[in-house]
Amino acid sequence: MIMIKRIPLILLLNAAGLALFLSWFLPVNHGFWLPLDTGIFHFFNQQLVKSQAFLWLVAITNNRAFDGCSLLAMGGLMLSFWLKEDATGRRRIIIIGLVMLLTAVVINQLAQGLMPVKRSSPTLSFPDVYRVSELLHISTKDASKDSFPGDHGMMLLIFSAFMLRYFGKKAFFIGLMIVVVFAFPRVMIGAHWLTDIAVGSLSAVLIGLPWCLMTPLSDRLIAVFDRYLPGRRNKIKTNN
Repeated sequence: MIMIKRIPLILLLNAAGLALFLSWFLPVNHGFWLPLDTGIFHFFNQQLVKSQAFLWLVAITNNRAFDGCSLLAMGGLMLSFWLKEDATGRRRIIIIGLVMLLTAVVINQLAQGLMPVKRSSPTLSFPDVYRVSELLHISTKDASKDSFPGDHGMMLLIFSAFMLRYFGKKAFFIGLMIVVVFAFPRVMIGAHWLTDIAVGSLSAVLIGLPWCLMTPLSDRLIAVFDRYLPGRRNKIKTNN
């Protein structure tokens, strides 16, 4: 009965995701999105040679080690809840993390396979642009041959949604801050267009994720993991 009541909202979120994607995909040269994309890229690209501090900032925040910091941030948020729980609650939080990871992999693979888009990052799309790896000669992600949709941004958005579903609004807003801090540097360095995340990642999440979190699917997956993973003591509770 609860799921039936949620179907209209699920379909509304799906429609919003589809409309968002089509607003970018259908217009010639992507309509109003193209000037926004190019303007943001060129603004930040010029800053690379105007400010040494900014150059180092985007270089560091797009280093692979900084991706580890995003995992630490997400793990730290979940740890704050894990520490407050008993053994059963801690097991549940670990399993939620596993289900979240599985969901992210599935949605990302479906989005990559079903979205009829393949485009290079802005650093590979314009001539005579600045690239951080050439300015500093250090390891950093400043280009991608297939940047749409942004898989890094997608994972962070899925994490935020799981926070809302299982840990509440406060955790959700913290999750959104993590999205901004760890996804936007990809845009500043030119490895992604803004729309790789704001359209590609978000539309995929709006279309795919409600069928997991707003139906019994995620709770059932948690129950299956709880049943078959070693170390089970008591049956964990799921949220309705």
